[in-house]
Amino acid sequence: MNTQDLSAIRAHAAPLTATSVDQLQGRIRVPGDKSISHRALILGALTVGETVVHGLLEGEDVLATADAMRSLGADLQRSPEGTWHIHGCGVGGLAEPAGVLDMGNAGTGVRLLMGVVAGYPFTTFLTGDASLCRRPMGRVSKPLEGMGAQFLTRSQDRLPLAVTGGSPLLPMVYELSVPSAQVKSAVLLAGLHAPGVTTVIETVPTRDHTERMLRGFGADVSVEVDGAGRTIISLAGHQELKPTSIHVPGDPSSAAFPVVAAACLPGSQVCVEGLGINPMRIGLFDTLREMGAVVRFENEREEGGEPVADVHIEGRELKGVEVPPERAPSMIDEYPVLAVAAACASGRTVMRGLAELRVKESDRLAAVAKGLTDNGVSVEELDDGLIVTGNGGRPAGGGMVASQLDHRIAMAFLVLGMVSKDGVSIDDDAPIATSFPGFVELMTELGAGFQT
Repeated sequence: MNTQDLSAIRAHAAPLTATSVDQLQGRIRVPGDKSISHRALILGALTVGETVVHGLLEGEDVLATADAMRSLGADLQRSPEGTWHIHGCGVGGLAEPAGVLDMGNAGTGVRLLMGVVAGYPFTTFLTGDASLCRRPMGRVSKPLEGMGAQFLTRSQDRLPLAVTGGSPLLPMVYELSVPSAQVKSAVLLAGLHAPGVTTVIETVPTRDHTERMLRGFGADVSVEVDGAGRTIISLAGHQELKPTSIHVPGDPSSAAFPVVAAACLPGSQVCVEGLGINPMRIGLFDTLREMGAVVRFENEREEGGEPVADVHIEGRELKGVEVPPERAPSMIDEYPVLAVAAACASGRTVMRGLAELRVKESDRLAAVAKGLTDNGVSVEELDDGLIVTGNGGRPAGGGMVASQLDHRIAMAFLVLGMVSKDGVSIDDDAPIATSFPGFVELMTELGAGFQT
């Protein structure tokens, strides 16, 4: 499926209703990890030779990154069986694109690309859809400007933007002001083009897919923890990356939707096979265990430098918990659907440290609060979080929720429909294709019901 196909899907968007179900049962595989898929395409394009990627997520966001790397000169081909073959140009070998790179809704893709093109002595124009053009890019452009790149943006550092790379870039030591794997990754990708060592310092650890994958491509990258508990990531510049073979594990952020649905329905038993269980991505599983669900990792192994397991979930009666704010980086994308679990739990679930959700594809805190309220759930919206009070049973449901061009809001409220009394409708199912093509079919396989 290419971006034109997905644009057609978006053009034919329609409301969708998830109906109430008793239990979910079965074994499934969710699409490949979105974060890893973006990075595999980008780093494969920076090698000389052929990189082979198995299990790539073929959602709209990742396909936008694939199109961008083609526009920058890399050769990306998909085989009929779904394997991707990338013939890269080498670090420093990308070419000036002929037109504007349209990243659609791909926030990760556009921020990583800002780091990539910051090292080239030409101007690259980047844009996105209406949702992406509302999101701030300054947290990425500011450190890259410190390395020598130049940015021209709309007000409030928004897309569309133009970046003219520094030649050469300057290595830097940069301490993240907010926990962000995207900012960290952009600086490291730019550091490939800088002489010397580029260092990123984290006071709160974030997803480490970039560091793991850089090692997989042969880069000299070190990760240390200092006496103050900070994580120090250092990358030597002007390295040659070596092509490799990558197996993309299942995406834990996508798995969150069937996992939470099963956890909320006592008697449900669902297994998600081949799922990535990177320690910086499994905060949701820890939280569901604390709420009373049974979550087991079986057949644990390592594939392509990433830990993988088959994850089993058994539904139970859930109780409200206070989620530690420091857990947020390991489950930031999962809070909308965690709020659904909280709506089914007995008592209060407190979620704080989530200001980042204000600037995602939508203001996810406001969207979740309104959607829950419209479906009979008691919720308090905080500046940086939510307090959801559940009654220990099925929420009322029956409402219509605006997806706001946000795939995770759309899927979270479809899950609420499954576990509610009267089902829940969303106004637009098209955004789901950005990250989870086949969501409806997969959930139907487990026993969910939908009406158009």
